[in-house]
Amino acid sequence: MALAIRFKQMVLDGVVANQAARARLGHVSRVRVTQIMNLLNLAPHIQEAILFLPPVEQGKDAVTERELRQIAVDLNWRRQRRIWNGIRGSYEKRCR
Repeated sequence: MALAIRFKQMVLDGVVANQAARARLGHVSRVRVTQIMNLLNLAPHIQEAILFLPPVEQGKDAVTERELRQIAVDLNWRRQRRIWNGIRGSYEKRCR
């Protein structure tokens, strides 16, 4: 999430002109840059929750980037919230 925000700021600051330039700079494919940038389609409260997830010290991440991509394709924030709550609830059960 933080990387998507940083990429967006790079364009706003004029550091890079487009997806291809970002991809070259980050040594990744344009497809990967698009996947990262699509995270900006997440509802603001989900973005904030992701940014404030506790660091993972061992084991698996609380939420995977792949799961987030599945939420971000739906532009309806209500539906995103439902999916997000399901993912978050599943994680909380695993942590108990």
